[in-house]
Amino acid sequence: MNNSSAFASDSVKTEKSFDIKEMIFSHVLDSYEWHLFTVGEKHISIPLLVIVKGEDGWHAFSSNKLAHGHEFKGFYIKEGDPYNGKIVTKNKSGELVRPTDLSLTKNAASIIISSILLILILLKVASHYKKDPIRPMKGFTGAIEQLTLFVYDGVIKPSIPNDYKRFAPYLLTVFYFILFVNLLGLIPIFPGGANVTGNIAVTLALALFTFLITNIFASRAYWKELVWPDVPVFLKTPLFPLMQFIEFIGMLTKPFALMIRLFANMLAGHMIVLVLMGLIFIFYSMLGVGAAVGVSVVSIAFSIFMVLLDVLVSLIQAYVFTMLSAIFIGMARAQHH
Repeated sequence: MNNSSAFASDSVKTEKSFDIKEMIFSHVLDSYEWHLFTVGEKHISIPLLVIVKGEDGWHAFSSNKLAHGHEFKGFYIKEGDPYNGKIVTKNKSGELVRPTDLSLTKNAASIIISSILLILILLKVASHYKKDPIRPMKGFTGAIEQLTLFVYDGVIKPSIPNDYKRFAPYLLTVFYFILFVNLLGLIPIFPGGANVTGNIAVTLALALFTFLITNIFASRAYWKELVWPDVPVFLKTPLFPLMQFIEFIGMLTKPFALMIRLFANMLAGHMIVLVLMGLIFIFYSMLGVGAAVGVSVVSIAFSIFMVLLDVLVSLIQAYVFTMLSAIFIGMARAQHH
């Protein structure tokens, strides 16, 4: 009995020594620092800029002042619900509140870095094209050219036949932005590793851009179908506006589908890889080194396969988001006779 009790106690301790939930969410969620690597018990990270507004005004400081649970000017990073992982402070009444937070988080920094790198790459490709537009490009520039033509001729033109040139800059920008941040997020070392499109706030912003462009530049026929659709009158009268309600819900579900599709697919890909790697530490804490070595072969092999699969998924999700956005815009621009 004593031996079994001791073994059970040891098992509880070893299970608590590694928290796979904390490991996964620390990687997929946003943070106020950019973690690079760990040496022993020391975490090496790049501090980011914190910009918050409390009751006494705006404050800007380095995130390392809030590291390891430290408090600075009344602000600190909350651990546990509510506001887990977010900067909080206390008001004059002593209540825990969230300040106005415009901090440069890991995802925000990754978006800036990705955008700068993407602009530099595409400007370089454009300069090659301007020098000799007739000569076919090879290598990386040739691949970018073919990818651009594939999206332009295969997606944008068929979806928006009337005035595709007007919306092509936005759609190509969205395509390359999603593709680049997705691929950069698969690189485990700086400046990669950020789960940008696995953050629902980012996908919400992208879907909102498509929603605004679709409805602002929509044709009269589009709005007529929303306000007074071609159905029996009793289904669209002010006393019983059933069809208007259905059309309005349909208008909102389109950007919602864009947002959830991109968010869920990219978040799931990151989490699967982290779960596979976490199995190594779980088997080590429960069964020892031998079990960890045995499962590491399978975990690493499947993790490599999932990363390679995520490369394809990154391209597919960028393509699908661009294609659906083009279809929604084209439907709103269609002229009905």
